[in-house]
Amino acid sequence: MPKRQDLKSILIIGSGPIVIGQACEFDYSGTQALRSLREDGIETILINSNPATIMTDPSMADHVYLLPLNTKSIVQILKEHPHIDAVLPTMGGQTALNLCIEADEKGIWNDFNVDIIGVNIDAINITEDRDKFRLLMDDIGIPMAPQAAATSFLKGKEIAQEFGFPLIIRASFTLGGEGASFVYKEEEFDELLRRGLEVSPVHEVMIDKALIGWKEYELELLRDSNDNVVIICSIENMDPIGIHTGDSITVAPAMTLSDKTYQKMRDMAIHMMRSIGDFAGGCNVQFAVSPDEKEEIIAIEINPRVSRSSALASKATGYPIAKVAAKLAMGYHLDELQNQITKSTSALFEPTLDYVIVKIPRWNFDKFEGSDRTLGLQMKSVGEVMGIGRSFQEALHKATQSLEIKRNGLGADAKENKNYDEIIEKLTNASWDRVFIIYDAIAMGIPLSRIHEITKIDMWFLKQYEELHLLKNEISTYTIENLDRELLLEAKQKGYGDRQIAHMLGCLESQVYNKREELGINRVYKLVDTCAAEFEAKTPYYYSTFESDMEVNGERFTGNESVVSDKKKVIVLGSGPNRIGQGIEFDYCCVHGVLAAAECDYETIMINCNPETVSTDFDTADKLYFEPVFWEHIYDIIKHEKPEGVIVQLGGQTALKLAEKLSRYGIKILGTSYEALDLAEDRGLFSNLLKENDIPYPQFDIATTADEAAAIAEVLDFPILVRPSYVLGGQGMKIVINKEELEKHVVSLLSQMPGNQLLLDHYLEGAIEAEADAICDGENVYIIGIMEHIEPCGIHSGDSNSTLPPFNLGELILEQIREYTKKIALALNTVGLINIQFAIKDDKVYIIEANPRASRTVPFIAKAYKEPYVNYATKIMLGKNKVTDFNFNPQLEGFAIKQPVFSFNKFPNVNKKLGPEMKSTGESILFIDNLRDDQFYDLYSRRKMYLSK
Repeated sequence: MPKRQDLKSILIIGSGPIVIGQACEFDYSGTQALRSLREDGIETILINSNPATIMTDPSMADHVYLLPLNTKSIVQILKEHPHIDAVLPTMGGQTALNLCIEADEKGIWNDFNVDIIGVNIDAINITEDRDKFRLLMDDIGIPMAPQAAATSFLKGKEIAQEFGFPLIIRASFTLGGEGASFVYKEEEFDELLRRGLEVSPVHEVMIDKALIGWKEYELELLRDSNDNVVIICSIENMDPIGIHTGDSITVAPAMTLSDKTYQKMRDMAIHMMRSIGDFAGGCNVQFAVSPDEKEEIIAIEINPRVSRSSALASKATGYPIAKVAAKLAMGYHLDELQNQITKSTSALFEPTLDYVIVKIPRWNFDKFEGSDRTLGLQMKSVGEVMGIGRSFQEALHKATQSLEIKRNGLGADAKENKNYDEIIEKLTNASWDRVFIIYDAIAMGIPLSRIHEITKIDMWFLKQYEELHLLKNEISTYTIENLDRELLLEAKQKGYGDRQIAHMLGCLESQVYNKREELGINRVYKLVDTCAAEFEAKTPYYYSTFESDMEVNGERFTGNESVVSDKKKVIVLGSGPNRIGQGIEFDYCCVHGVLAAAECDYETIMINCNPETVSTDFDTADKLYFEPVFWEHIYDIIKHEKPEGVIVQLGGQTALKLAEKLSRYGIKILGTSYEALDLAEDRGLFSNLLKENDIPYPQFDIATTADEAAAIAEVLDFPILVRPSYVLGGQGMKIVINKEELEKHVVSLLSQMPGNQLLLDHYLEGAIEAEADAICDGENVYIIGIMEHIEPCGIHSGDSNSTLPPFNLGELILEQIREYTKKIALALNTVGLINIQFAIKDDKVYIIEANPRASRTVPFIAKAYKEPYVNYATKIMLGKNKVTDFNFNPQLEGFAIKQPVFSFNKFPNVNKKLGPEMKSTGESILFIDNLRDDQFYDLYSRRKMYLSK
């Protein structure tokens, strides 16, 4: 059946601000859905309050409403667009589903004659209400763990008494496992039961008998209105039951499942999906499997929507789940749709992988001082990376190299943990760094049987680790001169980086690289094609690997599937995994950069490793290399593609950190030069530049030891702001008020960042903070926006409510801000974007810092003023345009406020006070007509509440 002819206009509900448990994977899904609907001539109306994402870009939907996600906003939109035929709530995570249910309960969809497509309310209610779900599974013969629902504290205690410990508590209708706990001991139970009942919006928990050591799997399904169902991807959690799937190391396809059990699991998943409701769209099903030869299967849960894993499965297989799910919601059948990768087969097929995917979560525990760092059923990660390789070992290494936590891969980087007690503790209580700790345990000689006994991780995975360690030991017996080709090739095929091999051989990374060149061990690029090369793929989506030579007709070669064109090319470096301080706003910038470069007739090449983002969609750039944003990988791609240059200023600190090496290797950086980027990052050099240009800045000095810091404090007077150079999101920044605090913080920083310069500023207490973003072409400067922070100076700009335009700065102050912004942009020879932060005290403007790159506020200003600033900046970086070529026409009535959103609820005992180090995970945008608005009054009255020294 072709699409429903009665659907002309569809409302999509987005997922709102990024929080732990619901990140940009839903913006990726929502963006795909919008594009899919528009392909079919559907009018699209989007509601989403997140200004940082590409999803809310005006080019993505016919009408974008940056409004709070509540029923009042829904009613407003439906009144303005009474012709809306349907709502698609399955692309916006739990937030969208919950809002859809609330609107349904209030009769809003009926009042406006709006259909719900892609799912039905019964399906949502059955899957979210854990008691109803259990009863349905009983009815259809799907086994589940012994469990019972509790809606009171007393009932919960009775269930625990009946089942015995250990137990699992899961709260109904929550997000990212909020309120869920693994309870080992009776004394922990009361507090965890109370928390689960409190966080559930219906005050209900499901209590399960814990299945210790059982393995966890997920299947991603699609179903059409003709009841065709396909399994897109099987995903295995390396970690057994007890760790939230968002915090688990996951592998696709499933590695340790017998074919017989997989077929049984498929049948169960399809039966479950068909039983929860009559709808067409995506679905995610989670199972547990017993770790013995019986391989008993029980169901854990089902989500009748695209899930966090849908984004991963889409990137892993090349099958765009959300795009197809949106088509199915419109009425199409799978056999009527085209495979987006091959363009020659239908969408009614199940992808086949001839490679392995490994996803590793990215945590930010350092931002939550005092937080419990052990992993459990409540999700705590803020982002994730994905590695693609020809083997599990290669994919695992590539994923660890993508994390950006100063590791070069698993081990062989002088950062191994060698403390036996600490290793055992981290294995026993699953730690965020267990992916490395397993390797360290093997290196220490702890038997695999003991590691398995503690972690319950399948022995197959542990043996893969052991092979890596044995190879490292073997290579360590050689030198760079006598290492043979076979062994070096094996190390590269198993994912070891040149830096790691250099560490094993006691030589330089460049020597290993030269040895590889000499022996002809070079990366080759393979297509992600959905069909294990059975059909020709039309989509240029690549990963790298190493191959042994093949010989045909006497000629030796390796199979490289990435064909280099003779077009002029530009590479855009992505921002890697999301983390606090560097989030989805840089993905927005990268996507706009790619689109702008394409408009300038460049072939666009994207390098990134984040599966949650639009920048890694297979058809955003002309070519996508799904690779770590890690020097070795990038350099090989540059050598292969030979671009005109590389854009680094759109990918946040991730891309900037590579600028120095790019410059040293003679690779052209498009836009602002490395020297200017470095000058702005080096606090001392930058302050000298301000001095030369007669621009005020807080009194400061530089320390490299605790003694130097103490001497500086005598001159500067407390309070003092201590901050290291070359960091992101205010990492390590702190306001200290006495000598003891200063010494403790300086010693701590220097132990974490040896060799780093520390800048000590006199803290301007009570100052107002403001910031400006501008575009510069080296000669002309255009200020795209000046924002005033509601919170005082001392709270990180990412955690402040930023108001555009300023609400309380006189013309004298604004004139100083404009003058200094232009002076600094020109003094740094900026070509592209620049962000400058100011402190204002006693009518004098002081410079805090300048970043000649895209900032987190650029997407906010672009949305508020309805102007494509990143597009303009990219064209300036490419030398296509000057600032004076653009007709700037900002449009904003009243004020826009960028409001930070925090995820403190994931860390109940953590200090929630704000200060110079950023802690927010996302943001929303608030539009007000004037300063008399009650919401502005509320924000302004609380402005000093959180300032912590």
